[in-house]
Amino acid sequence: MGSDVAIIGYGAYIPMYRIPHKEIAEIWGRGGRGIPPNEKAVAGPDEDTVTISVEAAINALNRAKINPQDLGAIYVGTESKPYAVKPTSTIVAEAIGATPNPLAADFEFACKAGTEAFIAVLGLVASGNIKAGMAIGADIARGRPSDELEYTTGSGAAAYILAPNNHDAIARIEDRYTYVTDTPDFWRREGQYFPMHTYRFTGDPAYFTHVENAAKGLMQKLGLRPSDFRFVSFHQPNVKFPLQAAEDLGFTLDQIKPTLLNPVIGNAYAGSSLLGLAAALDISKPGDRLLIVSFGSGAGSDAISIIVEDGIESKRDLAPKVIDYISRRVQISYGLYVRFREKLRE
Repeated sequence: MGSDVAIIGYGAYIPMYRIPHKEIAEIWGRGGRGIPPNEKAVAGPDEDTVTISVEAAINALNRAKINPQDLGAIYVGTESKPYAVKPTSTIVAEAIGATPNPLAADFEFACKAGTEAFIAVLGLVASGNIKAGMAIGADIARGRPSDELEYTTGSGAAAYILAPNNHDAIARIEDRYTYVTDTPDFWRREGQYFPMHTYRFTGDPAYFTHVENAAKGLMQKLGLRPSDFRFVSFHQPNVKFPLQAAEDLGFTLDQIKPTLLNPVIGNAYAGSSLLGLAAALDISKPGDRLLIVSFGSGAGSDAISIIVEDGIESKRDLAPKVIDYISRRVQISYGLYVRFREKLRE
């Protein structure tokens, strides 16, 4: 379905604030044992899902070199939108100068919302309904104080512009495959600020069952093996899960390591696997085949195969790379983290 559709622009954004995991552990008495490695990105007091989406969208437009008015759809996948009733996508569309004619909608499927938006835009372009569209995965993820999620819930956004394949394309969409079941491993009810989860149940039968079956289904569909891919980007709720999935499926550490961002920015939820893809595009060469596999609690996974095209060479340096945002780092204390993310709630 997607063989004639390509990525013509992509962009990432990661907030500059970082809190080390040891800082969180010291507050909650975990000492030196059982602390996840490194740190996570924290959205600043003037940042939310809208602002980080806009930053990623501008970077994607700079690489695509198209008029925002040419975007026929702008879809934002997130689970931390600032308004319960009011779309994020319309604010993004207005901010980048794409209004008043694009389709605009917010997508929800936990951390799979970003790839869900990506596939929706893919279908619109493939069918000829629009000539270009933008999909964004973005989150400023929340974790209840002292919960395991507080160590891993990061912030970040990634935006992709899709259009018919041409000589200027960055990467061609080869195909996609989705695996979905009703597996309630993680949820947040209306009115709840912090999400709930079922601890180890989130691994198997949730994460591993869906991620691995989606990847296997796509490779079987295309007649491919793990060795056919240069890089693979899995959803990263923590460090262990994507590494285990890669090992189970037969991928090597070299294939996943460039996309493994969790140790330095945490889990960006709907932006997680899409940020990993951006990191891969930042260093890929024409002809490289890339695999992205998302995961959304509830539960489901999208697997997408992408082949890098010649356009990557001329467009890569037109916007900041993922590593540029990772390097732009300001460490904060737990007290500032609580203030920035409004952790003290009645």
